Amino acid sequence: MTMRTTLILPILLSILPFIAAVARGEEPATITTAHNEYALLTGYGITHRYFGATRTQVQTWDAIARYGHFLSDEVGKGRWYQGRHELLVELPYHMAVDHNARSMTGGYIFGSWKFTGLEGLAPYVFAGGGILFVDIGLPTMGTKLDFSYQGGTGLQYFIRQDTALTAEYRYHHISNAGTAAPNEPLNSSKVLIGVSFFR
Repeated sequence: MTMRTTLILPILLSILPFIAAVARGEEPATITTAHNEYALLTGYGITHRYFGATRTQVQTWDAIARYGHFLSDEVGKGRWYQGRHELLVELPYHMAVDHNARSMTGGYIFGSWKFTGLEGLAPYVFAGGGILFVDIGLPTMGTKLDFSYQGGTGLQYFIRQDTALTAEYRYHHISNAGTAAPNEPLNSSKVLIGVSFFR
């Protein structure tokens, strides 16, 4: 699979359901009525050297296609704790810009809580993880098949009732979970922006 295919495939998978819904002329969903969320995120990540056993600086350009499925109607009452449970599935592409543009790709699954009580805004928190194929040429990582756990928070600003701009921060950990030696982890922060469509 070429780098171009790796970049284009997640984007197409993310926007096709949105295009299909528009073509059918469906009534726009809202944060409280939507069944699904489709999102594209991009941004920057950098490892924290000497945080835990991380010793190598890795800076990444990140592109992520996200699918969200709401697991509940609104739960709770009140502006600050009313919300919905959501399952998030992501297809990430991380390009290590300071390691000859080599890359990491795989899949993530998160549980998320989206606050729905604020007019025009939807803060959210999430946590989970997944598997990554890491090909950035670091012998200190021990293997190319690695695992990731993450947690973060974000804010969505609605420009239409079914469309939101997103800003997000996440802590991002990668290691081989002790399956090989050596096992230098990459502990990073990532700052992402993007757009979400609710259907």
